[in-house]
Amino acid sequence: MKKGRFALWTSIRRWIIRAVLAVVGLWLAGIVLFSFLPVPFSAVMAERQLSAWLTGDFGYVAHSDWVSMDEISPWMPLAAIAAEDQKFPEHWGFDMASIEKALSYNERNVNRVRGASTLSQQTVKNLFLWDGRSWARKGLEAGLTLGVEAVWTKRRILTVYLNVAEFGEGTFGVEAAAQRYFHKPASRLTASEAALLAAVLPNPIRFKANAPSGYVSQRQQWILRQMRQLGGESYLAQHKLK
Repeated sequence: MKKGRFALWTSIRRWIIRAVLAVVGLWLAGIVLFSFLPVPFSAVMAERQLSAWLTGDFGYVAHSDWVSMDEISPWMPLAAIAAEDQKFPEHWGFDMASIEKALSYNERNVNRVRGASTLSQQTVKNLFLWDGRSWARKGLEAGLTLGVEAVWTKRRILTVYLNVAEFGEGTFGVEAAAQRYFHKPASRLTASEAALLAAVLPNPIRFKANAPSGYVSQRQQWILRQMRQLGGESYLAQHKLK
């Protein structure tokens, strides 16, 4: 009897190890392949689509249209950096000063959690992992972020981020967002439109680019000021991001 249980546990453990190795292998392959290939879909897109189907929402479609950085208005990457990660060209995936500030803030405000994820971390989370907060996910995110930073250029990270970021219900990527909200390609986005899209990034389900609240409009204006302070389009050229 004991031998049978031991054999069963050994078999289960073997399959668990194989499954873990298979997932790690897929992640590593993804890091290498997506350093130059377009991303067909992200883990968060798959999660949203599956969740919709499980709740009986068969009309939901997680939609994205891949575009290269050359097909994106320079205002959009500048707006994303201004809004989400102004130290993006300088760090290796983590903004330690922002992390320390977030930890200090969260200790004082237990009911409101402040994040400190860089664009690199957000790209990894959207592309390879699941939504939500947990130490397990943050640990995986940290390891994958180091891998992405080691293999991809900053320009590539920014390109993938803008193609997988969620801008609204079922709307992923800047091209789909530009078409949905402004009826134009991403290449023709103005500074104001790019700032508005960036303004909803913290919570694209709650915040609406097509019906901006007072807070979103204020955030849009703040992002525009930050874009000017960074140096406008010359900032992207300086850091080889466009």
